[in-house]
Amino acid sequence: MNKTYTLLLGAAFLALPAMAQQKAEPLDAAIVEKIKQEGLQKSQVMDIAFYLTDVNGPRLSGSTGLAKANQWTKEKLASWGLKNATIEPWGTFGKGWEVEKSYLALTKPYYQPMIGSPKAWTPSTNGPVKGQVVLVKATKEEDLAQYAGKLKGKIVMAEVTNPIKTTFAPDGSRYTDEALHKMAEPVAPSEGRAPMSEERMAQMRARRAFVTKMNEMILSEGAAAILSSRGGSHGTFFTTNGAPYAMDAKPALPEFEIAQEDLARMSRLLSAGIPVEIELESKTRFLTEDPQGYNVIAEIPGSDKKLKSEVVMLGGHIDSWHAATGATDNAAGVAVMMEAVRIIKALNLQPKRTIRIALWGGEEQGLHGSRGYAKKYIGDTKTMALLPQQEKISAYFNLDNGTGKIRGIYTQGNEAVAPLFSEWLKPFNAMGASTVTNRNTGGTDHLSFDALGVPGFQFIQDEIEYNTRTHHTNMDTYDRLQPEDLKQASVIVANFVYQTANRAEKLPRKPMPKPQS
Repeated sequence: MNKTYTLLLGAAFLALPAMAQQKAEPLDAAIVEKIKQEGLQKSQVMDIAFYLTDVNGPRLSGSTGLAKANQWTKEKLASWGLKNATIEPWGTFGKGWEVEKSYLALTKPYYQPMIGSPKAWTPSTNGPVKGQVVLVKATKEEDLAQYAGKLKGKIVMAEVTNPIKTTFAPDGSRYTDEALHKMAEPVAPSEGRAPMSEERMAQMRARRAFVTKMNEMILSEGAAAILSSRGGSHGTFFTTNGAPYAMDAKPALPEFEIAQEDLARMSRLLSAGIPVEIELESKTRFLTEDPQGYNVIAEIPGSDKKLKSEVVMLGGHIDSWHAATGATDNAAGVAVMMEAVRIIKALNLQPKRTIRIALWGGEEQGLHGSRGYAKKYIGDTKTMALLPQQEKISAYFNLDNGTGKIRGIYTQGNEAVAPLFSEWLKPFNAMGASTVTNRNTGGTDHLSFDALGVPGFQFIQDEIEYNTRTHHTNMDTYDRLQPEDLKQASVIVANFVYQTANRAEKLPRKPMPKPQS
């Protein structure tokens, strides 16, 4: 997931006129029980996650690891009996990239290994590099002049000005009953997220422009490498792009993203006038033969002559970051969605509508896979010119908020579906899932459908350690996954997808959104 945030929309469904309400529909209790038994007693969700993470490794967009994962998931889905399993291009991505070697250590004033990784899409060092670290203290462009002629062959870092603070809150947490109750309360439109002020936007643009200027200066001065950090604590560091991935991207310097403790120690030493030297080496590889990005698609064909042309979709993004194996972001979501369709096939259920699973590529760089799919099959958000599939897709269900159990679902402002979803959650209330909120969550692939008028939904999940320890970090590994939570999520998703596929009508829709500028 590239970013998580919440927007508040409209009044809750209870405030709607009766004509806008959807009547609750009775569930087939026997089917629900079969889904529970298959998903809880015969689960394969952790096996799927194991192959995606420990066996496959990192799945950075465009990398060999992602290509291997795409092939494995396609073959696994086909082995369960899903049809039309394919690895489908969504459009041009750019250069792939992967790490072949990484080493980083402090050598002066003493030797000690440091925690870090090359930043994505940065080049290799010129073999092993041993050099002096230079602290750049600059907040505006004119501050950079003092470093002219002083950076050649040096390893550059910015001053760490924010002290690392001890936190007394636990890394892992679950939603409290109070928090879930508040989430489900009616909210007024005015309570939504306020737009960013012009002043704040101007500050952000100025900061980006300054960082660009500083990096250009460091490159032109002939520095050997850059050290940086996006925060984190206790050896956990957060990672992101270090350079553009476009085929014609400008050159960049080798850059390591490192643990905040290591960066802060060097900053303190250098500020005290104590020389610091390190040795490092990165060997990275750019993949330029195939600039395409890909999604994995497979189907359970519908059994009803009239309804099989309609589709219920579910999915999550299969790409990850490179500093770990992308377990909670988002092997967890992929494993749950794959397990959900496995459950439906294993029980030989006969959905009336076609069920289509999609595992998206390029989500971390901007929802590329799902947006490419939507543009190809659903419509154009800029003009709102729609394609035939837009009317045929009943709903899209997404999972991309970590390893936590499902606690409910966001209606994304689609008030009319709330009574249906509440009914579908009832068999799972005792498992902690009961909240239906009219709020809107963003930052992941359901937005690509919602933007074109197709009902798109993300489930509410317990955060566990998502924003403190695993999301985009070097600690996002298989060990952070919660098996019982993923089993619970799998059976809930299987139920939602099956109910959507079998109801008499497609899910109700919101008014069509306006074209995006």
